[in-house]
Amino acid sequence: MISIDDLGKKYTIRHERLGDQRYRRLSEDLIQGIKRPFHRLTRGSTEKGTVEEFWALRDVSFNIGEGEVVGIIGRNGAGKSTLLKILSRITEPTEGRVRLRGRVASLLEVGTGFHPELTGRENIFLNGSMLGMKRAEIRKKFDEIVDFSGVEQFIDTPVKRYSSGMSVRLGFGVAAYLEPEILIVDEVLAVGDAEFQRKCLGKMQSVASLGRTVLFVSHNMTAVNSLCSRAILLDKGRISFEGTSQSAVSRYLRTAQPEQRHSWEPESAPRNEQVRLIAVRVVDRRSEPSGEITVNTPIDLEFDFESYPTDIELNLSVSLFNAEGIRVFNTCSPSARHAMQRVCARCRIPGGLLNDSTYRVQVIIVEDTSRPILVVDDAVAFEVHDVERSGNWFGKWPGALRPQLDWTFEPTHGSIS
Repeated sequence: MISIDDLGKKYTIRHERLGDQRYRRLSEDLIQGIKRPFHRLTRGSTEKGTVEEFWALRDVSFNIGEGEVVGIIGRNGAGKSTLLKILSRITEPTEGRVRLRGRVASLLEVGTGFHPELTGRENIFLNGSMLGMKRAEIRKKFDEIVDFSGVEQFIDTPVKRYSSGMSVRLGFGVAAYLEPEILIVDEVLAVGDAEFQRKCLGKMQSVASLGRTVLFVSHNMTAVNSLCSRAILLDKGRISFEGTSQSAVSRYLRTAQPEQRHSWEPESAPRNEQVRLIAVRVVDRRSEPSGEITVNTPIDLEFDFESYPTDIELNLSVSLFNAEGIRVFNTCSPSARHAMQRVCARCRIPGGLLNDSTYRVQVIIVEDTSRPILVVDDAVAFEVHDVERSGNWFGKWPGALRPQLDWTFEPTHGSIS
């Protein structure tokens, strides 16, 4: 259904020189217009600054068969949206060839293809016509589109008065219900609420089961793992991996992890007269650097420190903060004397406790269980991913923690009246 050979897209980026922001007369602009073709003969330099060539995509080749659901993943700026805009015929490639077999429906941005002055009803017919649908086909699916989008009350209101959530619901309804052979979906599900995400992901599964081809771009690795049979990992405009969705997601998460270990040189290490912190690490049970950390992965936090000759008891107080800055928990080690010793303190965070988020570790070394003598914020960071969930909803799990508790179900005496 989709065949791409040696695809590339180049952009020209112009950098102005500092101090060139002044206003100019019309005569100066006319002179610059005459001179401009001659400046292009120079080595990427203009009178106003420099010109840089940027390849958003380079040497991209792959094939997608009928009925496949393929994920496109990668960091921001990897070239995912550029690829989808080329496939949707929004922009042309600089080099290479794209072949599409069938009608394409794209949902790339909120309200893409909608005219703000037209009503929701008029935009459904306009979008359907742009997709090559006949008026009778649009009428046949009209009620389903409106029911799915949930904007029946405002269907005759101009789209410019819709919220972003209403626009994306209507846009997804048009794209999914007009039965395209190829459905292209960018990171738009993040706009909707939990109910909308459930409906959209369920609809995508339904579309795929009917033999349609789906190209799905998302930073939600749970959705990619659950919906896609395989995935393509982009890095700096090139394909760095192509394989099963589980393998691609695992490789992406390993490369996307923040720095999980931090060691200091002796002269720059956090220290005082009693103690010096040497290193902090996030490791697995074998004290190896932890790669992909999921919500079920047990990890160890290791702290190397030196204690100077003092007759005091020390303990470590460790706090974990999530991406929202919420202190998820605090834990303290037992107190002990470590005079003239280099010590490795270790605590374990069990699997099935943390929610998916980015976490930073604060460590405080405490004297005599009461007086903090060394505080190190953001000593190390790590990221926990939720990639093992099933069902029809893959949104953010609520809460700072998501503990796996023991549940039992026992029948009680009595009958149902």
